[in-house]
Formats: sequence, structure tokens, C-alpha cells
Amino acid sequence: MQVVSAQQAAALVQSGWTVASAGFVGAGHAETVTEALERRFLQSGLPRDLTLVYSAGQGDRGARGVNHFGNAGMTTRIVGGHWRSATRLAALALAGECEAFNLPQGVITHLYRAIAGGKPGVISKIGLHTFVDPRSAQDARYHGGALNARASEAAAAGRAWVDAIALRGEEYLFYPSFPIHCALIRCTSADPRGNLSTHREAFHHELLAIAQAAHNSGGIVIAQVESLVERHDNLQAIHVPGILVDYVVVSEDPAHHQMTFAETFNPAYVTSWRGADGSAAPAAAEAPATVLDARTIVQRRAVLELAERRPRVVNLGVGMPAAVGMLAEQAGVAGFTLTVEAGPIGGTPADGLSFGASAYPEAVVDQPAQFDFYEGGGIDLAILGLAELDGDGNVNVSRFGSGEQALIAGVGGFINITQSARAVVFMGTLTAGGLEVAVEDGALRIVREGRIRKIVPAVSHLSFNGPYVAGNGVPVRYLTERAVFEMRADERGTQRLTLVEIAPGLDPRRDVLALCDAEVALAPDLRLMDARLFQPGPLSL
Repeated sequence: MQVVSAQQAAALVQSGWTVASAGFVGAGHAETVTEALERRFLQSGLPRDLTLVYSAGQGDRGARGVNHFGNAGMTTRIVGGHWRSATRLAALALAGECEAFNLPQGVITHLYRAIAGGKPGVISKIGLHTFVDPRSAQDARYHGGALNARASEAAAAGRAWVDAIALRGEEYLFYPSFPIHCALIRCTSADPRGNLSTHREAFHHELLAIAQAAHNSGGIVIAQVESLVERHDNLQAIHVPGILVDYVVVSEDPAHHQMTFAETFNPAYVTSWRGADGSAAPAAAEAPATVLDARTIVQRRAVLELAERRPRVVNLGVGMPAAVGMLAEQAGVAGFTLTVEAGPIGGTPADGLSFGASAYPEAVVDQPAQFDFYEGGGIDLAILGLAELDGDGNVNVSRFGSGEQALIAGVGGFINITQSARAVVFMGTLTAGGLEVAVEDGALRIVREGRIRKIVPAVSHLSFNGPYVAGNGVPVRYLTERAVFEMRADERGTQRLTLVEIAPGLDPRRDVLALCDAEVALAPDLRLMDARLFQPGPLSL
């Protein structure tokens, strides 16, 4: 192991290399190194033609994280799990300056282990019947993960990142392994032999797998740390052994080694949920306000899902779903454990630029292990956001619009979770863009309708295939502020989006179906949404 400056580390990366970057939104990214790498390119034009691979999104929708790779000529191929935080990479993709692929986050993190173990790749059902599926000749919605024309052309020319295969009469997707020339990782401290600890990091990412993958590919591992130590006091804090580490960069700027992009250091993320005396940890944050706007009503309805289904293990998505855990605690709903795909188990998941961390967790596993658990059916209930929905129950959260004005969000762990959970719940408002509602005498009134309708004739990007998942016997439900839908089989056995609940005070045809730009079935047993959702004050169950 050799200690080098950030500039020296950046000079090690050669044109044409495949670079794998660890991190999760604002946590665990080697900001000092990637900032130096971009500065080198802007000054000298080198390195060029890099292939960037990363599993979880890393960035702040600005200049940090993998956004440092967002320069034309610097990066010509991107394989990412989540893109929303990496707006500069999305701009490259939309301008046709690179080949852009979006693969499920869990698949990429498992690919690191496959590469490390010398395996040909990952065989999985994850991604079947979504845009990740490559069978475009059969369905125009299946793109093999390609996000732009350059990626589609590359796949057609034999540079595909996923193939459809049959194995013992069943369909699977095959994600092939590839060599990693350089791994960029971040830990807390390094000893003289290069052993790396993570005792001040929010979680462990895929650090071991990504370092092993690069090392066994004949590549190099560059690790950014906060400090050098003579020895590690806690052996269990070491997550990357020194035999895998080639170069260590000590971050001289604290702003480049924040715990997350939102917080310099939050001790709650590395503190057990119980103290030494067995007492419960303090609350991670104040309970959310109980203003009865559309967002809060949807979140309250999600709390009812927790109360009624009584799941043991739950995954909450970023954004609107993130507050459901605190609302459930406020309402007296208990008995479930929240998990985050980054690795935390238990505690209160963080949101925004700290998403991926959890305050006062019970345990933290590494990201590949978490996705093993998820994909094997470990999640009893997943509650995720809803951006675009169609009459078949399909959901789009990954790409919107067309041309250079499009928005690339990416799927992250969305496909892994929604195709593996034992029950799936989506949540969002029925319309967006100016929607305003009021609660009066236990009934809902639409004060001003939103300009954008969420239920469209057909989703523009197939992130979730409703009939495929529901056809596998998985309950699928969609929650809004005024109505609840679910996938139900009609008289012919076809799975259809069906309206099953309506808010008190509203008419199902005038206030719901008339605002759906797709045919939606009306359940014969249509019922009113729970009256407790529309009562002022805290929700009490």
C-alpha cells in the first residue's frame, strides 16, 4: 500500500479504463479523488474514454459524486443503477455523448462479487419484463437497459450488458462479468498495511466486493480515508483488508469527506438502537407535522397498510414513503423492522442527501448481502413512490419525456425490490402540479386540481410490470389522496388496475375515473377510505 496525494491518484487512471465507484447518494463516495480526476481531465484532456460503473446513485444533483465524470470525452460509457442524483451524467446521455445503460442496483452490486469470484456473470429473474429485458424484437418497451440511441447501437453491435436466456425451461436474464481496472472506494482510516476501517461511515456499501473485483481483475484499488492510524483498535471495524488496497489518499478537505452530502457527521448513524443499559435510543427526528394536505393523507393511508398487513420486514422508498415509518410510530403501529437497501436494518431511515443511512439501526450488513436477502423474498412489504401509472398497473420511475429535455432518474433498487417483495404498495397523488385539497367534516374536497395526470395511456418507461408481478401472486396496491387502486383479475383472468376505495365526499367517476387517461376497472365492492385518515390531529390506531 502506498499513500499518495489526490493528484497522484488521479494520474494513475488511464484512458479507456473501466472505473467502478462506491457510494450511496451522499455517503461513502471518494469525493477528494473524483474531484482531482475531473480537474486533471479539464487541465490535460486525460484520462479519456472511461467506462464508469456504479450501483447506487452518487451525487447531489449538482457537481459532486459521479457528476465529476460528466464531461464529454472523459466518459464514453456509463452503467449506473440510479441516475437522478447524477444530473451531469444524465446530460451526457441525453446529448448522445456516451453509451448510457441503467441496470438494477442489486444486479450491479452482485456483479462485483461475480467478478471477484471469477464467475461468468449474474443469472437472475430481476429485470424480466421491464425496460432492462433485452427482447426488443418482441416488445418495444424492452430496451436491455439502454437509455439512449448510442447504448442501443452498442448492444446491437455485441456490446450488450444483459442477455435473455432460458435455463431448465424458465426465463432468466444474464448479466455478464467484465474486468474492472480501477476501484474508487472510501473508508474512515487506514493502517500502515492498508487495512481500512469504516467506523465513521454510515454503512459498508459494497466495499469488499468492489475491491476484490478490481484486485482479481488485475486492476488497482484507490481508497480515500479520513486519517492514517498506527493500528485499528476495533478489528470488527475493518471491512477491506490491506491485501486488496494499492493506494490510499488522505482527504485534506473535510468537505470532501462528509458522512453524507447533507451532514458532516451524524453519530446516530453509527450508534446502536439501544444503549448499554438496554434503554431505547432517542428519537431520530421529530414526528412529522399533521397538516392534512394531499401528501400526508397518502402517507396516512400507507400507515394503514402497515397496521392491516402486519409485516415483519419493510422497505420504504425515498421521498414520500420515507416519512411513513415515523407516522406509523406516532400512530402506535409497531412490530415491523425498516430496512434500507444500502445495508442498515432497523432504526429510522434518513431521506434526501442522507438517504441510505438509518438513525440508530439494529444492525448493518453490506449492500450485496442486503440484496441477497431482498431478492430471496425477505421483504414482507415494500412501500415505494409512484411517478407514472397506466391502466395495466405498470409504473414508471426511471425515465420521463423525450429528447434532450427528458429526465433520467434510473431505477436504483426499485426493480430488485418490487420483483421480490411479498407485497408491493405504491404511493403518490392522483394528479400533480398545483393540486390542493381540503378536509372538511371528515370528507375530502378538491380545492384545485393538479395540471398533470398520473394515470396515463401507457407508461413511457417500463420500470414495473404490473400484470407480470401480480400474475405471480403478489398483492399490488396503489395509494393516492382520494382513491386506492389494486391489481385484480377480471372475469377472463386478466390482471387489471381496479379502483377499490374512494375518499368520503368524492364521486368515483367524476373525481377519479374522469382524471384517468386510461381505462380503469371499478370494483363492484367499492368502499370508502378509512374515515380516520380525514380527521384532524395525529392519526391514532
